[in-house]
Amino acid sequence: MSAPLDGIVVIDLTHVLAGPVAAIQLADFGATVIKVERPGTGDDTRAFPPFKEGESAYFAALNHGKKSIALDLKSAGDRAVFDRLLGQADVILENFRPGTMEGLGYGWAELSARFPRLVYGAVSGFGHTGPEAGKPAYDMVVQARGGVMSITGEEGGPPVRVGASIGDIAAGMYLVQGVLAALYARDRSGRGAKIDISMLDAQIAIQEHSLAITTATGTPPGPTGARHPTITPFSTFRASDGFFVIAAGNDAIFARLCTALGQPDLANDPRFASNAARCENVHLLKRMIEALTLAEPRAHWIAALEANGVPTGRVQTMAEALADPQVLARNMVLPVEATDGRPAFVAAGNPVKITGLAEPAARQPAPVLDGDREAVLRWLQARESDRADAP
Repeated sequence: MSAPLDGIVVIDLTHVLAGPVAAIQLADFGATVIKVERPGTGDDTRAFPPFKEGESAYFAALNHGKKSIALDLKSAGDRAVFDRLLGQADVILENFRPGTMEGLGYGWAELSARFPRLVYGAVSGFGHTGPEAGKPAYDMVVQARGGVMSITGEEGGPPVRVGASIGDIAAGMYLVQGVLAALYARDRSGRGAKIDISMLDAQIAIQEHSLAITTATGTPPGPTGARHPTITPFSTFRASDGFFVIAAGNDAIFARLCTALGQPDLANDPRFASNAARCENVHLLKRMIEALTLAEPRAHWIAALEANGVPTGRVQTMAEALADPQVLARNMVLPVEATDGRPAFVAAGNPVKITGLAEPAARQPAPVLDGDREAVLRWLQARESDRADAP
């Protein structure tokens, strides 16, 4: 089976995280991604630690397999090359502040008139419309504005940023969805579309329980630590050697949990007989469970819980997660190949598994800044020649 996006050409003007997340997923689906970078410095993340032999592991994780060409879009000569790239492209991605592309003469109105089949994907802090469209933003800003930080952390503690950059990553994932939908629609209409993704919008969209609680009760939830605000027990618990999680999502699972803990009668206790009752008595229930779990190591309890069909798992460090047999079996930890004396890195595999599509054993190298200029120009000339010769 060929990759779903074989033949699709993506011009990637994005930098740092939200846009590159989208571009790398499109590359995983088979698209050719040509990364257009600033001359001299390139993507900001080329300077982000950690470094290995002088090269950024962060950059490699987000840009492996792309081609790099450095273009100054204020230079007439480089604009001519960029225009030629646009003539061969299916998708352009950008994550500049709204108005930047228009200022360069490459806004949606201009590009859609010149290249009607082009899909234009834009991701920004607040989107291209609304009273604050022009404001800059980073991940922490939208986590704060979108309410995520208000529910993250321990009860009574200060607001906490989610450890993963979900402001950027969620927006990048929604950008991929929009681009794929626009490519599908183009097959029927013959025309591309603009995809306008706001990082703030994405933070609202990912908060299912917070939105429901706030709109149904009129009172916004606060932080509950690792505990789910509306399901109990659904949290971390201490064993004798560390933390593990129990996720008893319904009454039947709770009954099996009680059996695994050696306390089958607990399931019939009126204080815990329903999820609503358990939520009312959440702190008491946690103390009762931990009075038991602290007596044995995590392995003991995970084995007992799994034997009774209770969802569980130990809290792992990233090093432990990267060595997890299930993660490895799913091809989710891949080497980024070394090349031309440059170091090898490690990157995540593609989490989207498609029947018939072979899993790679390694990632292609991350590009040297402007390192693919000659190859890209040769490719352009060949594409232009083929189209000129087409009947």
